[in-house]
Amino acid sequence: MAAEPSFQPLPHRPMRPEDLAAVHALEVRAYEFPWTQGIFRDCLASDYPARVVERDGAIVGYFLLSIAASEAHILNICIAPELQGQGHGRALLHVLLQIARARRVQRIFLEVRPSNPHAIALYHDEGFNEIGRRPRYYPARKGREDALVMALELFNDD
Repeated sequence: MAAEPSFQPLPHRPMRPEDLAAVHALEVRAYEFPWTQGIFRDCLASDYPARVVERDGAIVGYFLLSIAASEAHILNICIAPELQGQGHGRALLHVLLQIARARRVQRIFLEVRPSNPHAIALYHDEGFNEIGRRPRYYPARKGREDALVMALELFNDD
C-alpha cells in the first residue's frame, strides 16, 4: 500500500495592486456575497497585511488582516472552491498567524457565518473560541445572517 503524499503548502507572497482583478475574480467565485474590488484596493492602500497563494501562476487564495495596537482582525480569508478541504486554508491561516505574532499581536478576532461549519471547525481546531454573535451581520438570501465572533489569544515570548 502506497504512503499518502505529505501536504505541500502552496507558495504565498504579498498581495500587490496588480493582483486585485484576480483576487476579486476569486472572491466572486468563492462567495455568494463578495466584496467589491474597491474594498480590496482600500485595504491595500491602508497597508493592511495581505497575502496571495498561487498555484501554476494563478492566484488561488488570499487573506487580509487589520492590525491595531496589540489586536488583529481577520478581514477576509479565501481558498479557491476546488482546493478547499485539502489543507490550504489551514496553511494560509498559519501564515496569517505568523505575521500577527511577528507584529506582537496578542489577540486576533474574526467573524464567520454560522452556516459555514467547515470554517468554524477549522478555527476551533486552531484554538479560536466563540466569544459572541453579531446579529444580522452578513447579507443572506433571505435577509441577513448573524456572525459568530471568534477570538484567539496569541502569547508572544518576551
